[in-house]
Amino acid sequence: MPTRTASLRFATTLATTLYAALLLAGCSKPAEAIVAAAGPMASVPAANVSDIDVTEHVKTALQRNERLQGFNITVETTNGDVRMNGVLNTQAQIDEALMVARNAEGVHALHDELTLKP
Repeated sequence: MPTRTASLRFATTLATTLYAALLLAGCSKPAEAIVAAAGPMASVPAANVSDIDVTEHVKTALQRNERLQGFNITVETTNGDVRMNGVLNTQAQIDEALMVARNAEGVHALHDELTLKP
């Protein structure tokens, strides 16, 4: 026969998980914010963003950055892993491009193949 403590722990875990699932079903907040609010017992699957969408998110973010406009940076995505190629003028620009890409939606890993202009 289960102890009262074990039963309460199970009920609390179940209630937290159901609460998180209900919030996810009708909420536009990122899943990470909901899981943080629900507590450590809840888990949420990672967002399923297509590679095409990830590439577009990164390209759009790069184009919106004033310091990176005018550079030809190619972006290829495979299973959320982003590979960036291009030639920039300074290391600061490369660092900026990498930061912008890391913050784009859906990026799991970033492969830096950016180089400096000779």
